[in-house]
Amino acid sequence: MTVSDPTEYVEAHGDDLAELALDLLAVDTSNPPGDTTDLADLIEDYLAEHAVEVERVTVDPAKPNLLVTVPGERGERLLYNGHLDTVPFDAEQWTRSPLGERVDDRVYGRGATDMKGPLAAMVFAIVAFAETGTTPPVTLQFAFVSDEEVGGDAGLPALLAADRLDAAACVIGEPTCELGRHSVTVADRGSIWLTLDASGEAAHGSRPTLGENAIDRLYGAVETLRQRFGRRDLDVGPEMAPIVDESVAFYAPSMGETTARDLFETPSINLGTVEGGEAINSVPQSARAEVDIRLTAGVETDEMLAEIRSCVADCEGITIADVSWSVGSVEPIDSPLVDAVASTAEAVGGERVYRRSATGGGDAKRLRAADIPTVEFAFGTDTVHAVDEYTTVDALVDNALVYASLPRAFADSAATT
Repeated sequence: MTVSDPTEYVEAHGDDLAELALDLLAVDTSNPPGDTTDLADLIEDYLAEHAVEVERVTVDPAKPNLLVTVPGERGERLLYNGHLDTVPFDAEQWTRSPLGERVDDRVYGRGATDMKGPLAAMVFAIVAFAETGTTPPVTLQFAFVSDEEVGGDAGLPALLAADRLDAAACVIGEPTCELGRHSVTVADRGSIWLTLDASGEAAHGSRPTLGENAIDRLYGAVETLRQRFGRRDLDVGPEMAPIVDESVAFYAPSMGETTARDLFETPSINLGTVEGGEAINSVPQSARAEVDIRLTAGVETDEMLAEIRSCVADCEGITIADVSWSVGSVEPIDSPLVDAVASTAEAVGGERVYRRSATGGGDAKRLRAADIPTVEFAFGTDTVHAVDEYTTVDALVDNALVYASLPRAFADSAATT
């Protein structure tokens, strides 16, 4: 069958795309240890068959990164980002092969939806441009990176540090669906990670009133944080207001509207770890806890940290042993990039695409910090990191259609802004 443009090529070769996805899934890239060399070799060889040149950028020999450039009508660059590694799996818990198995429309395997499925769709979009001899309206750059699942430095951070990514905008192929609803992720939340130390006075467990229980003090400090800081309304600013509304609408069916609104309009505080005590019959003299605080983009994280320090200072026997923090980031909801991705996805999928914030943060935050406007988008399933993770052939094809159509949509949207 002769086809004249990339989208026609994708539609005509859906089974080939599914086979590519299965080939990617067959290579175990569980992280840890995160060795992606065999998968990088596979992608490089596959693209070479279609006369596409691939550059390998490596700072860790076991965790290479691949860069592909598709020259466009103009030099402005649209970046596509995907990661090669996956989270680990326990094969004994799976009823399907974690290294790839197709059953009717479903493609099973670790990474099927996060994110070897979207990765296959990006690779296939490259092939679609090459096989149809189509020059995109803007130059396309594809960065397939390692080490994402553990937040390591060998992948995207290495490319950014080497100044290898010079793009006007970026789309990351992370799955952005839930309960059959689709979205483009335009923001992430800031974080404050605290390590709290508590000191007390040891005593025998039969006479606890003669001591000061460090664990009690520690838990009391966390409860004080929740009462004084966790219930305050966040001032997110007018730019974030429509994104918060979209986020609430997206998450409400799974967690309820009140809970969803609280998630974005107030800080979330999670007591992640607690260590302390030597024996059941002793009053602990010391204890330590790690607390994860999240703040919606638009909030001044450093100002919130100052409030937290003041709050902790009022708790007897409690000190902050360590702290790390990040600022939430956002791509404006009406930007050319958001408009292009959302409108293209709606046209392909035939359903509403929410423009919402993520509840956490990842590589999008790194790219926005490097002044590259970034969103996340991929069709998929709700099985990210789950046993019997799967995607569908329809989702694979729809992702490839979105990625192949996006350059024109982005160029047109940017031209009218």
